[in-house]
Amino acid sequence: MKKKTEIKTTEVKKTKVKKTEAKKTEEQDEIKTTYIHPLTDFGFKKLFATEANKELLIDFLNEVLKEAGLITDIQYMPTFQLGRLENDRKAVFDIFCTNDKKEYFVVEMQKAKEPYFVDRSLFYSTFPIQSQAPQGVWDFNLKPVYVVSILDFKIFEEKEDAEHVIERIYLMRERTQERFSNKLNFVYVELPKFNKAITELETNMDRWLFCLKNLQSLDQRPKEVQGRVFERLFKAAEIKQLTSEEMETYKQNVTEYNDIRRCIAYAAEQNLIKGEQIGLMKGEQIGLMKGRRETNFLIYTNLRTLGVPDNTIPQFMGLSEDEVAELEVKWRSSLNN
Repeated sequence: MKKKTEIKTTEVKKTKVKKTEAKKTEEQDEIKTTYIHPLTDFGFKKLFATEANKELLIDFLNEVLKEAGLITDIQYMPTFQLGRLENDRKAVFDIFCTNDKKEYFVVEMQKAKEPYFVDRSLFYSTFPIQSQAPQGVWDFNLKPVYVVSILDFKIFEEKEDAEHVIERIYLMRERTQERFSNKLNFVYVELPKFNKAITELETNMDRWLFCLKNLQSLDQRPKEVQGRVFERLFKAAEIKQLTSEEMETYKQNVTEYNDIRRCIAYAAEQNLIKGEQIGLMKGEQIGLMKGRRETNFLIYTNLRTLGVPDNTIPQFMGLSEDEVAELEVKWRSSLNN
């Protein structure tokens, strides 16, 4: 009797395992890619914000921050940062870490352009600076702070910057063009400017940029992207490694990412023409301002129709909560007409 019970229990367990594996395979089939998209929130944090994969972040930082010296280890820190006082504005970083020299690194991945994104970078840099101030006597000897932003859009549009993918910004003396201080540093990685074919990859930085931009489109690790770190990157990015819970989160992230990109592309295409036409009739400045308002309203309408969560709309549109509230009023009014 006991043996029959054990056999039956074993069969039930096997059935459950098969169902779980079948469900996981079905979910993976829906995605239809071999590797996760590194520019989704889930993908970025999976690859760079976990203790198991911190070697990937270390290698990437060593490439974009060569002058900072070799980073051999990092310690992840809480990404939710409080202000000095209870009512001060807070900040939530994608990644916040420090190294063995107690230097600070804020790493952000941004999918959509915001009008004050550079200002936000400046604001974020103040948190690791202020956190260094101890109680009591202090000599103000600061450790360097690095804010690294990986962007899925361009912010430097000058003609001479067309192929300049990585922009490094420091505190400089205007007259001598010498470094004023190495304590505050910004690095912007503009991925849309990177257009090298896989056969043109020469440096480790090239390989990183190629992977960040194309990983989700690859079926296997190319022979041009070799090395232990990239072997680890591709292994960590495998869709088949995800649990059912992770897969569900990732699917939502991919849908949200694709919806936002489609909305922005469609709105830009439609309203750039409108803005130019109005600009010809009423003056360039008035036309562009009106075109921008029309674009924002169309993007907002599309986001609401797609059911994008309210709390994510300001971030994706790069607008303040008050500006989004105005769009909400206009949108509701349009529904009643």
